[in-house]
Amino acid sequence: MVATNTNEVQTNYDRQSELKAFDDTKDGVKGLVDAGITEVPRIFHQPPDEHFIDNTSDSEATQTQFSIPVIDLEGLALDSPTKRKEIVAKVGEASETWGFFQIANHGIPIGVLEEIKDGVRGFFEQDTEVKKELYTRDYFRPVIYNSNFDLYKAPATNWRDTFICYMAPYAKKPEDLPEVCRDILIEYSKQIMRLGKLLFELLSEALGLTPSHLNDIDCSEGLVLLCNYYPACPQPELTLGTSKHADSYFLTVLLQDHIGGLQVLHKNKWIDVPPVPGALVVNVGDLLQLISNERFKSVEHRVLANRVGPRVSVASFFTTGMLPLKKLYGPIKELVSGDNPPKYREKNCEGL
Repeated sequence: MVATNTNEVQTNYDRQSELKAFDDTKDGVKGLVDAGITEVPRIFHQPPDEHFIDNTSDSEATQTQFSIPVIDLEGLALDSPTKRKEIVAKVGEASETWGFFQIANHGIPIGVLEEIKDGVRGFFEQDTEVKKELYTRDYFRPVIYNSNFDLYKAPATNWRDTFICYMAPYAKKPEDLPEVCRDILIEYSKQIMRLGKLLFELLSEALGLTPSHLNDIDCSEGLVLLCNYYPACPQPELTLGTSKHADSYFLTVLLQDHIGGLQVLHKNKWIDVPPVPGALVVNVGDLLQLISNERFKSVEHRVLANRVGPRVSVASFFTTGMLPLKKLYGPIKELVSGDNPPKYREKNCEGL
């Protein structure tokens, strides 16, 4: 797949005006699709040098050679120290070598997973005038709906609409959440918080620390839900659903639907993260890489645009960003030594 060279085109139009015109509609990418467009607008064209790392010539061989680890957590319920040790080892290895893994039998009922996907889809497909009331670029609002948080700064616009909810540590007033998916947002957040605490226990043990260590330093206290809607795209070779990036937080737990498109950069190759029914995707964030002194890797990933859609995903970010913390985060002291000195300075993570 080769991106069309659009450099010349993109330097000969008023990009800021077109961005503002798009933003002012408050309809997002879905509004463009509903209007029946057949060509992707210029603001969405990816710079060719940023678009695709060449993985087409040996794509099939690469995908066969590399596959994202899938870890079955069912054994944890057996209360078997041997089984737990095996799972901890797999979590540690995946976090060190991939920075990404999928988890099966994680304890969140399939019905809850389906309901949150339906709820997110319902939000974006509700009456436009109702949805527009929540359209904002004020990130101090309890719910933020817009298209591309970095719309006016990014070199290219992504083919994606999003709404964001800050769910923890401060309890949200139910009336602040979108009515169409209010109850399931609350329930899903409770389930994800429980799962997050378990994951941080496993990650602590994988680092050779006490199980409570990462929870004790507030890694699981803050939760943000990022709910994404990727409409079908008429020219997916020209744009991306989400540009390549690494997450800045401690940990991300992602629910994706059946359509796919998520890829992770591994050994300079883009590797698909295929949807596994009932599974969740987990990835290490920059903060966890920092405090683990680079034992665990935060890696770049992206989402392809697709002719099929809409694709729905829910990313749960564990972050200190909403906490009134003045503490500094640096490499955990138990993980550094004369032979393994700190690779980072301590950092105030307030506002991340």
